[in-house]
Amino acid sequence: MGEAEQQESEQTASGQAASERGASGQVTSEQTAPEQGASERDASGRAASERGVLPGPVAEIAAGYAFEGPALDLGAVLWDGACHADAPVRIPLPVLNRHGLVAGATGTGKTKTLQLIAEQLSAQGVPVFLADVKGDVSGVSAPGEDGPKVRERAAQVGQEWTPTGFPCAFYGLGGLGPGIPVRATVTSFGPVLLSKVLRLNRTQEQSLGLIFHYADAKGLELVDLKDLRAVVAFLVSDVGKPELKGIGGLSTATAGVILRALTTFEQQGAGGFFGEPEFDTSEFLRTADDGRGVVSVLELPAVQRQPQLFSTFLMWLLADLFHDLPEVGDLEKPKLVFFFDEAHLLFTGASKAFLESITQTVRLIRSKGVGVFFVTQTPKDVPADVLAQLGNRVQHALRAFTPDDAKALKATVRTFPESAYDLEEVLTSLGTGEAVVTVLSERGAPTPVAATRLRAPESLMGPVDPAALDAAVKGSPLYGRYAQAVDRESAYERLAADEAARTAEAARAEAAKAEASEAEARAAGTTRARAPEEEPSLLEQVVGSGMFTSLARSVGTQLGREISRSLFGTARRRR
Repeated sequence: MGEAEQQESEQTASGQAASERGASGQVTSEQTAPEQGASERDASGRAASERGVLPGPVAEIAAGYAFEGPALDLGAVLWDGACHADAPVRIPLPVLNRHGLVAGATGTGKTKTLQLIAEQLSAQGVPVFLADVKGDVSGVSAPGEDGPKVRERAAQVGQEWTPTGFPCAFYGLGGLGPGIPVRATVTSFGPVLLSKVLRLNRTQEQSLGLIFHYADAKGLELVDLKDLRAVVAFLVSDVGKPELKGIGGLSTATAGVILRALTTFEQQGAGGFFGEPEFDTSEFLRTADDGRGVVSVLELPAVQRQPQLFSTFLMWLLADLFHDLPEVGDLEKPKLVFFFDEAHLLFTGASKAFLESITQTVRLIRSKGVGVFFVTQTPKDVPADVLAQLGNRVQHALRAFTPDDAKALKATVRTFPESAYDLEEVLTSLGTGEAVVTVLSERGAPTPVAATRLRAPESLMGPVDPAALDAAVKGSPLYGRYAQAVDRESAYERLAADEAARTAEAARAEAAKAEASEAEARAAGTTRARAPEEEPSLLEQVVGSGMFTSLARSVGTQLGREISRSLFGTARRRR
């Protein structure tokens, strides 16, 4: 190559590097002299990369991600604004049960990162659970759309991009919105999780636990909210107050607070989330006929106004999996990877007992082959005890517009291992679809921190057509099993029947007492003349007749039903 040609080549490479740095937001178009020098270094680094020789720091980072076994490809290393396609950033498949965190400010690409990871897990035969809070994850079921931006991103990171759809199942909480209904019984949900949803304080949470204990001891099944409401109403009634005293530690006032909270909660439309048929969480562990893992998408847009409900419901799903799955230790690949979106909602205002429950579940579910990724805006949203168990980190850009933002940024930087990057600067200058990554190696040691340009998802980056979604839901073999709610006899019906029986018995006793009194009067030979105004003696004779007794029983039964409806709610709710 001649000298002129060589100069032209270097200038072209320098221009490309400068252009890429400008596009990532790290360099402006008007460069100072030092910035021009940095641009020349970028060009030199890109040229070295194209020759198969990586710059020193990039080579060290790349060596930390050179795994021998199966792994998921996240993207390529960014260094000084240049993307090095020969330095891939990956996550070993066996360590995904060591949990992880995907964090970053709104609009930085967290959802697409979830989609990217979910696709590759499915391709490796690993089932995935995703919570779709905004309604834009359903596109994982359809092939992506080709375009200049997708091809450009693929070329930058060395990706062979092919539009691909993945096997999906769609669910919805209690049948709200599209999806196969996911329900839980109140009993299985438990007092700790329910206290979180109802926003009860510590004393009220303990009292709710006593109510659950009473229902278990008396064989009163708590299937839906009206069952629990009926038990609480019974305990604060005149008949149930002696039972209330027998429980111990539960005051009438506290029971009343819980009853009001339940009533308000049900009026907000939450009643449909609790009931039968209860969802079997093992359905999340399915694989498709071609061996790919099924991506289970829980559609949550319809319940966005009840964030604590869906975050707590996600915790129930995870806890139920933990309860049912056997111990398996470390596997070659996880049984399931569970993405816990909007994680900060779970921890906000949580009681100590609730946090302890989460921590224990996350710590122990690893040995059952389940990996959990929490998705939130900053690591500080996750309690330290939980954060310490998250071995894989994908941190998107953070903003530092306020003093609180700056404090959160510094706290985030301290959670990363030592690195060659100025992380405070990098984290505020990352573009959309870029992140700082560190994961666990195959040996369980942290990999070097790598600023990464992430790969493009191969599925559709957006929601699928509503008609296609509806067809997928109704075509699922699970739809017939869970679509129709069932309202069998449980605590509400039993307590209502008991109240009706007590009322009818009281009516019968009153009628028998009147009949006995009349018979006693006749036996005593009472023949006192009765004044005309005492004409009711004719009614007394009628009361003693068998026809009136039968009529009284019928009226008593109806009266009992009305009283029970007054105490335990209106007529049976249609479901």
